Amino acid sequence: MVTFLAGGTGTPKLLDGADRVFDPAATTVVANTGDDVELGGFLVCPDVDTVLFHGGGVLDTETWWGIDGDTTATHEELHLLADAAGFDPGPRYLDDDAQTAGRDIARWRRFSGVAEFMEIGDRDRAVHLTRTSLLDEGRSLTAVTRTLASAFDLDVELLPMSDDPVATMVHTPGGPVHFQEYWVHRRAEPEVRDVEFRGADSAEPTAAVLDALDEPVVIGPSNPITSIGPMLAMDAFADALASTPVVAVSPFVEREVFSGPAAELMAGVGREPSTAGVADAYGFADAFVLDEADGTELDRPVVRTDTRMDGPDDAERVARAVERALAEVA
Repeated sequence: MVTFLAGGTGTPKLLDGADRVFDPAATTVVANTGDDVELGGFLVCPDVDTVLFHGGGVLDTETWWGIDGDTTATHEELHLLADAAGFDPGPRYLDDDAQTAGRDIARWRRFSGVAEFMEIGDRDRAVHLTRTSLLDEGRSLTAVTRTLASAFDLDVELLPMSDDPVATMVHTPGGPVHFQEYWVHRRAEPEVRDVEFRGADSAEPTAAVLDALDEPVVIGPSNPITSIGPMLAMDAFADALASTPVVAVSPFVEREVFSGPAAELMAGVGREPSTAGVADAYGFADAFVLDEADGTELDRPVVRTDTRMDGPDDAERVARAVERALAEVA
């Protein structure tokens, strides 16, 4: 049995070949929900859906977002209507009262659907509408995710990190913005002054997640701050990781990050943007997988390989390095 912590594209890319190393029927994936948003009334769970669509064989692996070949007729029509009405195409937060009213799972991250700032495909939208409708029927996010995983015929167990809302807010010189605004709309351009996981103090991992964390845990090369940070912000989640074998794959080669805004976000929260900084952030990790060109010396076991992943064969190579690292600490 093994559990992967997934967020962004790092861990999903590792999962692209991990099924050749780890039995999918004995694999659980716990996905970050800190960057979820409610957009125009439906709940979008980007990190859950990347795993969902990948496992279902429909993920757009050029972007690692959305469904391959999806159409965007509804998205385009929303923009035509907004243009005709003279609306600003930028993110439109609902007011403060609306952020915490109604559906608890969406609080602190509610956006109007007018000129939606995230491109949502038509088939993709059907998933979000189904998810939201099932939540409105009284099901938990965990139960809904399992229903969707069954519909997409996933081989692994897919769980959201919590049934409670946690919102990743990036503090910038202009004030706090939701991570999706920072990353999707503003292209990670604002200076990062801090990152807040709003709601984490009252959120709890589910019993299913805690059971999964009893098994050896693998953290792929996901962003330590916004992909894994929301999970660690829940005390019970962090405590569970301290009591189980954990292997982490660095998203850096020394001070060079493979992709995304991890360096800026780490610096913004006062951590060194490097492999050494990741090791410091993951004090609970028992071993690391580093790139063969990464000479960082750590105080824990290290397995080195080529950690760049451009397809299933690369992912299998990294997964086998993870297997060797787990053998040293499990």
